[in-house]
Amino acid sequence: MHVTRTPKSSTIWRPKKMITPLYAAIAALIFIVLSFRALLLRRKLGIAIGTGDNQKMERAIGVHSNFAEYTPITLLLIFFLESQTGTNIWIHVLCLTLIIGRLLHAYGVSQIEEDFRFRVGGMILTLGCLIFVSVRLIVSYVL
Repeated sequence: MHVTRTPKSSTIWRPKKMITPLYAAIAALIFIVLSFRALLLRRKLGIAIGTGDNQKMERAIGVHSNFAEYTPITLLLIFFLESQTGTNIWIHVLCLTLIIGRLLHAYGVSQIEEDFRFRVGGMILTLGCLIFVSVRLIVSYVL
């Protein structure tokens, strides 16, 4: 972990503020919103388990589970990259790319009459981020 000296005292050390945890917290709040959307829809439609063959319910579950599948692994890899590098701007760019991608995808898939540009754009941003970070970590390990 990187440490920096505090300006108040040369004898006190504190950890450098990491960037990825901020975006992980933002992602967690989005996840909670998606969870509540699905829960409230279940309640409204009277569907305790499954989808009840309801298209809105299927989409709400799909959005929630897709977010849960892609976001944690991508954030974890970004965190690993942040731990290896001091380039803060790239960490912000990667995290924002992930968040924007997940929001676009969630919006697109949530629509009954879906505009696939949102879904596809969201997946391009998400997978692009995931691929970039994965390749970057592999290259940094090999070199």
